[in-house]
Amino acid sequence: MQQGWAACRATGVEVYRPYFLALLAEAYGQSGQIDNGLATAAEALDLVNTTGERFYEAEVPRIKGELLLTQKIKRQKSKGKSQNSKIETAPRSLTPDPQGETEACFRKAIEIAQRQQAKSLELRAVMSLARLWQRQGKTAEARQQLAEMYGWFTEGFDTKDLQEARTLLTVLVGREEKTGEVAE
Repeated sequence: MQQGWAACRATGVEVYRPYFLALLAEAYGQSGQIDNGLATAAEALDLVNTTGERFYEAEVPRIKGELLLTQKIKRQKSKGKSQNSKIETAPRSLTPDPQGETEACFRKAIEIAQRQQAKSLELRAVMSLARLWQRQGKTAEARQQLAEMYGWFTEGFDTKDLQEARTLLTVLVGREEKTGEVAE
């Protein structure tokens, strides 16, 4: 991806640059290069703000949030290994606090997607937030928010995002039944 992006830029192409940077940031995250992914996401956010190019804008903070969460989990795991102790696995031990930067990124992504009426991107951001809340033990809140978003759709249930949402909802409902947790 880096080579392709460099070749594209060499031609002088600047259109959709935040989009391509978001894809690159996500690829960095998938390959474990979290710092590179965060730097690339920051570059994409800067471009969105300086150029006003809003295509894929909602995905950039969501990707940043996913990268931050991965970074936090990796640090927690390596900290546990360096201390030769068992890694704490309580739901809240591997995630930032509810007011943390990760949640703020997901909420920003949701806000942007809602403003742009980009329901598919909003679904992705809601799924990211729901997974974070699931890790924090906020199963009822996660299920409620995701169920509301999923319920908006009337077609496209064979798409990857809606299939993932349905699977996550099933898991969240199962957790609620096991714990007796009920959304208010």
